[in-house]
Amino acid sequence: MTVTGLLGRATDDAVISVGPASAAWAIGWVLGTIAVAPVVVAASGASLGDDLTIPQLAAVVAGGWLVFLVALSAVSRRWGTGSPVDDFAIRFRWRDLLGVPLGVVTQLALVPLLYVPLRWAWPETFTTDEIEQRARDLADRAGGWLTVVLVLVVVIGAPIVEELVYRGLLQRSVSTATGSVVGLLGTSVWFALIHLSPIEYPGLFLAGLVFGACVAVTGRIGPSIITHAAFNATGLLLVLQSSG
Repeated sequence: MTVTGLLGRATDDAVISVGPASAAWAIGWVLGTIAVAPVVVAASGASLGDDLTIPQLAAVVAGGWLVFLVALSAVSRRWGTGSPVDDFAIRFRWRDLLGVPLGVVTQLALVPLLYVPLRWAWPETFTTDEIEQRARDLADRAGGWLTVVLVLVVVIGAPIVEELVYRGLLQRSVSTATGSVVGLLGTSVWFALIHLSPIEYPGLFLAGLVFGACVAVTGRIGPSIITHAAFNATGLLLVLQSSG
């Protein structure tokens, strides 16, 4: 069975329905944020509210990712086929490498263009410094082997886990129930909001649309993972160069 995808292409129906998919996300996010993160922060010798070092931040993020991966595995076994590869469309093709230039263009051209009218309307709010503040804070803490850790988190870990959760699980489930366009838009909005950085919401929403479109067109998360990784790598390289 299929649902009509963008550009007339067909995407595979998700086996996991919206209810279990939403529950898996909620449990993963709540446990990772409320239960695991404070424990990892305390174990690292820091306190909530502190400016975490790159290793501490990596440990916190990895703990949250582990919870999400366990939730994905559990929902696949209970409500899916038992095969995460099938349930979350984890498939790659050589043509997915087209996601590299797509991610670069999204970071360097599409997102900046989106902010042009926003800067015109609200010049004191949407400044470059404000938009890039979080990324610059991370870059300022990096250097040497810490940069390698940061790359592993931002360019490798985040694209894989986030695409599994937001596109492989949520978008495919919502799209099966409501249609490709609603699934794409709804998941992109949620992807932006969950980063809890209002100034970045427009750019994150646009990036989510690009990543989600990759899945809607191909029926696989391979292209979205590669596009996401290229997008993050480009942004990280820019802030590392400017702070170096």
